[in-house]
Amino acid sequence: MNRRTLSARGQSLILVMVFGSLAIYLFGAFVSWTILNAKSSRLAIERERSLQIAEAGIDYYRWHLAHAPTDFQDGTGGPGPYVHSFKDKDGTVIGAFSLMITPPSLGSTLVEVQSTGSVLASSLVSRKVAVRFAKPSIAKYAVVANDVMRFGAGTVVFGPLHSNQGIRFDGFAHNLVTSAVASYDDPDHSGGNEFGVHTHVSPTDPLPPAAVPARTDVFAIGRQFPVPALDFTGITADLAQMKTDAQASGFYRAASGGLGFHVVLKTDDTFDLYRVTSLIAAPSGCTNTSQTDWGTWSVQNQALLGNYAFPPNGIIFLEDHVYINGQINGARLTIIAATLPDSPATRKNIIINNDLLYSTYDGTDVVGLIAQNNVNVGLVSEDDLRIDAALIAQNGRVGRHYYRAPGGGSQRCSPYHQRTVITLWGMIATNQRYGFAYTDGTGYTTRNLNYDGSLLYGPPPSFPLTSDQYVTLTWDEE
Repeated sequence: MNRRTLSARGQSLILVMVFGSLAIYLFGAFVSWTILNAKSSRLAIERERSLQIAEAGIDYYRWHLAHAPTDFQDGTGGPGPYVHSFKDKDGTVIGAFSLMITPPSLGSTLVEVQSTGSVLASSLVSRKVAVRFAKPSIAKYAVVANDVMRFGAGTVVFGPLHSNQGIRFDGFAHNLVTSAVASYDDPDHSGGNEFGVHTHVSPTDPLPPAAVPARTDVFAIGRQFPVPALDFTGITADLAQMKTDAQASGFYRAASGGLGFHVVLKTDDTFDLYRVTSLIAAPSGCTNTSQTDWGTWSVQNQALLGNYAFPPNGIIFLEDHVYINGQINGARLTIIAATLPDSPATRKNIIINNDLLYSTYDGTDVVGLIAQNNVNVGLVSEDDLRIDAALIAQNGRVGRHYYRAPGGGSQRCSPYHQRTVITLWGMIATNQRYGFAYTDGTGYTTRNLNYDGSLLYGPPPSFPLTSDQYVTLTWDEE
């Protein structure tokens, strides 16, 4: 064998070794990639199963609340976490979910549930889902009414709107506008029946039974009608329960023995309570023959009854007319003016003539005012009035009476017939049409109605509910 042959064989051996090593390396890399990919696939499957198990925990607790709406300890009577095994379709345990439950705060229905799902195949994989449940209250609406409503040009509303009758809306609605009727005869003008929610912004809506145009230039989210009506009469039962709760761990007073109570809220979690002894008389010629319960609704004289701490359950129930103003800081209150049993002749009003203010606007401060009859702004009211509160007029309306302008040789209601600005931060629920101004320029020239979005998640204590079922407000994976 010559040297050339040996050399060729050696070169071949080297090539075999090089390519063999490369093949072994590539094969090993391929095997490692295959194993890694298989592990990754199993991990993805286990993560998905963990998420599904966590969601199963949320579904379970919503079912539990439907059957035991006041049990926030998973039927154990003790603190969490509450761990449940999770089985597959064959009954084999493949994982578990662990629940942490935060019960509602005072007077609220908001429940927070965290569910952590895990699989037995891997102790390193888990997924957590956080959900907030609540029973929707009447405070979920910016404005809700039991009468026909009209929102004029230039009106901008951010919260949901609803009426048990019809709505004419000529402004811009950022949220859903709903009515309980399919069509109605709008009393503000003649002509045939119109859609339950309609607009006269050009081009004016057609009349039923034509198709309903989208009109996103007016209804950003849309409009729906007919939808179920809201039960205003049912609020009477809520008032009876609030009276019981106020007598148990709230603040309760029977009739004042005068012309009503005056409540002044304070930032130190107390309030001054006065007995109103006389009201400001109407100026010469200042009369009204068309509106019921008309008067100046403005305090002249009063007597201090005492200073009291805000009650533990946040409910103040007064069986008389209530005048209210002041400011809170970190408080949650519901104040009711009502006489029970309910009778049209004895229904009580709430009157706001001076600023009622929050200190913060992040949902920490909440005031709910429930009047058995009207929520009034009286004659001698601030020229620039701000009301931070959720307002309910169960049988009457939220608004200001008509105070006549000067003329006809009489002073009439001057100088209080015309006011400049009223600003509301909260919501309005009114049995009758609300309003703070009239077509002759009397009342408040500028009206700012701002919906407090925090009311959706944290309404005032024991505020009337629109459903007894919990609904899902938020869903987040943590």
